[in-house]
Amino acid sequence: MQSLTATESRPDALADVPGICDLPLTRAVVQYRDVHELHHPGGRIRDIGLAVVMAGRFASSARAVDLGSAEVKYLNLTTELVILDWVYDPTLAHLRALSDAREQPSRGEQLRRYCFDLALRVLDRRGFTPLTRPILLRIGFRDLCKDLDLHEDTVVRIVTAPGVITRVHLDYEANCLVFRTPGRGGAHGLGKVLREAFGGLPVGTSGPAGGDPCEIHHVRFGVPVTFQEVLGSLRVMRRGLSRLVARFEPERFGTVSGLTSTFGERATLARLNAGDGRFGIASPELGDPAMSVH
Repeated sequence: MQSLTATESRPDALADVPGICDLPLTRAVVQYRDVHELHHPGGRIRDIGLAVVMAGRFASSARAVDLGSAEVKYLNLTTELVILDWVYDPTLAHLRALSDAREQPSRGEQLRRYCFDLALRVLDRRGFTPLTRPILLRIGFRDLCKDLDLHEDTVVRIVTAPGVITRVHLDYEANCLVFRTPGRGGAHGLGKVLREAFGGLPVGTSGPAGGDPCEIHHVRFGVPVTFQEVLGSLRVMRRGLSRLVARFEPERFGTVSGLTSTFGERATLARLNAGDGRFGIASPELGDPAMSVH
């Protein structure tokens, strides 16, 4: 018999999550917020905030792969845990094999395609719910950012005055556009412009506070309760942000509108099997719906 000479520094599985049973997280499909997003609101353009846990012995340091970027992350899931689904062991084994070989360019691209296809299958299976809504909004807003201002963050940058760049990100939980303008007075008159661009939607403001030097404006769209309302909100966002770019940067708007006229607007959410506001049939690669933990 092996004697226990020391107490483990951390409990196994989900024992470090208050109120949760002893359940390993490996194979779970989780919604997460990256620590990166605390300093870069909106997150990275390649991530979608949905990941498969590849090694989940400890919820405080779960190894997971984001299903948008296919990049491995170490997540702390002890404070906020949303499990949308589970994958079967063969799916997890395939993800691990692709991830281990991702240094090869062809395998890296194969992993990204496989991960995003898996994300769409999870969303198809779960449909529109309060839990999937932030992910759907993030994917849709990511398309908008790629069309208007493709760079490393899920943010649209607009030069609203000489030397002043306003950064716009989406609060995925509240469905609210957040406009951050650096310095005092840099956002003078922006509230009126936002009301005109977004058809009179409520616009809130807050001045610099704490260590944040930015003036902040919020455009609130209301929380969508159906998938069609998600799409409607995204259309209004695209139209309003396009108007702002046209107003403040007409030359850039001409270039962007030319590209979207030629190649079309990105519409990733159109790949979902949505019908009458509901999504399609479960994929056989995913676990039993009854096993989902919310």
